[in-house]
Amino acid sequence: MIEGLLLVDKPENISSFGVVSRVRGCLKAGLNVKKLKVGHSGTLDPAATGLLVLAIGSYTKRIPELLLKDKVYSVTMKLGQTSSTGDKEGVLSDILDIQPAEEEILLALKRFEGEIDQIPPIYSAIKVNGRRAYDLAREGKEVSMKSRKATIFSNSFKAYDYPFVTFESHVGSGTYIRTLVEDIGKELGCGAYMSDLRRTQIGDFSVTDAMVLDDLSYSKINQSLISLER
Repeated sequence: MIEGLLLVDKPENISSFGVVSRVRGCLKAGLNVKKLKVGHSGTLDPAATGLLVLAIGSYTKRIPELLLKDKVYSVTMKLGQTSSTGDKEGVLSDILDIQPAEEEILLALKRFEGEIDQIPPIYSAIKVNGRRAYDLAREGKEVSMKSRKATIFSNSFKAYDYPFVTFESHVGSGTYIRTLVEDIGKELGCGAYMSDLRRTQIGDFSVTDAMVLDDLSYSKINQSLISLER
């Protein structure tokens, strides 16, 4: 039976579950089996792109350890507006049309390094009273999210062309980039939402080694599987 880890570069406009489903279907057809365990080690929103680490066969038992790995993201935030979902998919609201200086942005990025407190977005997969927060939010129900600790190892400035700021964020498990962007926007006094997100690394796994979803085939998956030490 086939088993191992598969690195996939998730494109935009498909859910993480959708990627898992496509890989599972491809493998089931190639193996001519009715059932096969396939899972992923960390959700990416449909609008986000980048690295998904899929676990196949007995490797699904190792998903909990994979979930704990550090992650690196390429982040673009748009200043001057906020979003009901924290990203470009939500209802946008104008906040303040001021142009912070680059030095202010650098200071704000540094302000959110280390161990910080985060309130997860209501449009998240966290369970509240047994239900996903995003399901409750979509039903228009009030959702109260509790603050939690998050670790941000570094926020590295890349570019600033108002109203867009691009930076790379190296974070610990459980960090919400949408919340980080919103908090930086508050710190700058102008508001911000996450306009683009790409995950480039999970632990030692890099998106540069990942398979493109359009190239999916049984033989290519079989050749690309990664084995871990037991």
